[in-house]
Amino acid sequence: MTLSPYWSDGTVSLYLGDCREVTEWLVADVLVMDPPYGRNYRRKRGTWARPAKRPGPWVMPPGRPDRIQGDSGTVIRDAVLDAWGGRLAMVFGDLKMPAPRGTSKTLIYRKPPDAGTHGAIAGFRHDIEAVYLIGHWPAAVGGRSSILETGARVQGSDHGIAARAGHPHAKPVDVMETLIAACPAGVIADPSAGAGSTLLAARNLGRPAIGVEIEERYCEIAARRLAQADLFTEVTA
Repeated sequence: MTLSPYWSDGTVSLYLGDCREVTEWLVADVLVMDPPYGRNYRRKRGTWARPAKRPGPWVMPPGRPDRIQGDSGTVIRDAVLDAWGGRLAMVFGDLKMPAPRGTSKTLIYRKPPDAGTHGAIAGFRHDIEAVYLIGHWPAAVGGRSSILETGARVQGSDHGIAARAGHPHAKPVDVMETLIAACPAGVIADPSAGAGSTLLAARNLGRPAIGVEIEERYCEIAARRLAQADLFTEVTA
């Protein structure tokens, strides 16, 4: 039985469901995923879930969720990679957690200058995350820096990318564009789509993409962002 997408424009398709059961994404060519990290995330009082002071295209989901579904361990990440079967993948993660099997290189995503204030130790902020390259990526001389940064406007913890996108782990679209631009040709898969940054980045680059998101509130936000992408940009939204 073929599952109908929650949202599609003919280039990007988004499905609602558990990516371990919704398998349409497995036909893609490259996996680019920001899964639950397995660190039992809990929202800090007064941070991303505070309603934005100005209206915008992506608002906080009702209920202000305190947790990320599936974040009690790396079970979802590992199940996705097992199903993916060793093909090319880029997977975000917390450097305090074990790297995925098959990691061939680790990139660093450095968050905006005012990020990571919660969890600071000895005066150092928690402002970096890993991006694991998995599989046999082509070797080259020179190239891009392994440190990724965003050009998105910084507005403080209550108005940063998480607040603007409506998801506590949302990534800036320009960072996702940098990653996808390094991928070989083909369809991009994101079976943990969240607020849809990977799908937006893929479409911005003219790449077909397939996403899956387990929570309907985030599926709705991702679909809205995709539908409104011509009106709003990540830097100014």
